[in-house]
Amino acid sequence: QAQFVESGGGLVQPGGSLRLSCVAPRMIFSVFSPKTMAWYRQAPGKERERVATITSDFSTTYGDSVKGRFTISRNNSRKTVYLQMNTLNPEDTGVYDCNEDPPRPDSWGQGTQVTVPS
Repeated sequence: QAQFVESGGGLVQPGGSLRLSCVAPRMIFSVFSPKTMAWYRQAPGKERERVATITSDFSTTYGDSVKGRFTISRNNSRKTVYLQMNTLNPEDTGVYDCNEDPPRPDSWGQGTQVTVPS
């Protein structure tokens, strides 16, 4: 049963920005749990890849392809994880999901589509 609900995707021109949100209404969010959350994306014809992570104490990591352009954040009181995406390019096109890191196989949501035309 999916625990995460993603939103905020859409069609955006190269160089544009989007802010994705991921809500986990049935999870307990606190400064202790979940320990690490992550945003993932799957481009057409490719494997799902991890884009960014954030720990319960707000330490972050980013994939090389998004470093300096994307920012992950979390609001424990709202049980929400965000992904601010700037300077988008066609290679950022894909379905974006959130989950814990490592991911819980039974917790994937429907994802949100991001499309950046070339």
